[in-house]
Amino acid sequence: MSGLAEILLDEGFTVSGSDSQKSPLTQHLEQKGARIFYGQKSSNIIDGIDCVVYTAAIRRDNSELIEAVARKIPTLTRAELLGQLMTNYDTPIAVSGTHGKTTTTSMISHVLLEGSLDPTISVGGILQAIGGNIRVGNSEIFLTEACEYTNSFLHLFPKINVILNIEADHLDFFKDLEDIRHSFRQFTALLPSDGTLVINGEIENYQEIFDGLPCHVVTYGTSDSTCFDYSAENISYDENGFVSFDLIRKGQKTEHIRLSVTGEHNVSNALASIAVAELLGVSIDVIQNGLLSFRGTDRRFEYKGTTDGVTIVDDYAHHPTEIQATLKAAKHYPHHKLWCVFQPHTYTRTKAFFHEFAEALSHADHVILTDIYAARETDTLGISSKDLAEAIQKLGTDSHYFSSFAEIKEFLKDRWNTGDLVITMGAGDIVKLGEELLK
Repeated sequence: MSGLAEILLDEGFTVSGSDSQKSPLTQHLEQKGARIFYGQKSSNIIDGIDCVVYTAAIRRDNSELIEAVARKIPTLTRAELLGQLMTNYDTPIAVSGTHGKTTTTSMISHVLLEGSLDPTISVGGILQAIGGNIRVGNSEIFLTEACEYTNSFLHLFPKINVILNIEADHLDFFKDLEDIRHSFRQFTALLPSDGTLVINGEIENYQEIFDGLPCHVVTYGTSDSTCFDYSAENISYDENGFVSFDLIRKGQKTEHIRLSVTGEHNVSNALASIAVAELLGVSIDVIQNGLLSFRGTDRRFEYKGTTDGVTIVDDYAHHPTEIQATLKAAKHYPHHKLWCVFQPHTYTRTKAFFHEFAEALSHADHVILTDIYAARETDTLGISSKDLAEAIQKLGTDSHYFSSFAEIKEFLKDRWNTGDLVITMGAGDIVKLGEELLK
């Protein structure tokens, strides 16, 4: 929301809005001229508002939304506003997928900036290269993430679509995986006949997503260099855990690509980024330099600091596939023992993937569970982090549950040793724990 507000401010619109508390993002918007209210109440809908924009997380009983409807003020979802903004650009690019959207959008951003293509960028995390989550450029390129939750991405108007992966998630909205695949098919159908779909060919039955549609299709994948337009071979890691690989283009080995991030999942993200960049005419030298300059975004395997000789990293992973990818990547990062402090995100997701969470987390040496972060939910569904800790223990991995961050801090300080790696993980406020430890 803050990124779209910033675009509107830069285009001369008058913007007001609300948030639960002050943050660097709200203060930045205030400095740019926005009027920010703290706490959500009907009185925030002041005279002179022409349109109210709300996110998928806002329920129909929200006091501001009720007031806007009562006043007959036109309303738009965040996705609808994003779609309207995209229509002002000749080359709108939408990066979608269950996982990896922020990282891949950020990788593409680095490449486009390296090539001086001057894009407008809307990314779902804080990207240091643009000093935030938004950049307003002066070219015809608009790059954004495209989220499937509540079918938000069906309101967009892309020219290039990227589909990184399709897995079961957001089951508080979608019925099942087939329902999710249907939405990604609809998302692909948004492309015009001269549009292009860049899709991970390792998605099961990936052809179903675009069969019969008029768009051009570019495929990528890491598993078989003979099947895809872009693939990778000879994946290796340096002493810092950074990954590199040979780029295979249409079955032919071309360049050796080096990244400044770790993990095989980032090889896949890089392949998608390379495919998009070459569609835009960017040279491979510029692509290599842009990818090499990318060192991650906030909360994506982000190095936070070192205390008592222990390295603390923070990661946004909140789905079993993401957790497994992060912990697998951590194996290549210099460390002695790996501690994962995980905060489950929503009761719905924890219940739906209970056994998958246990399996994924068991790849750490030690696991610590916090209470479930409820986010938009209230119903516990009869599930708890204590249950998850016991399931991990049964798989043979040391696992503990604590109800407070204070208990976790004391436990860690008593147990960790010099050279250990601690990853705070989850989509809630678990990042605060690592920051408190470093204090």
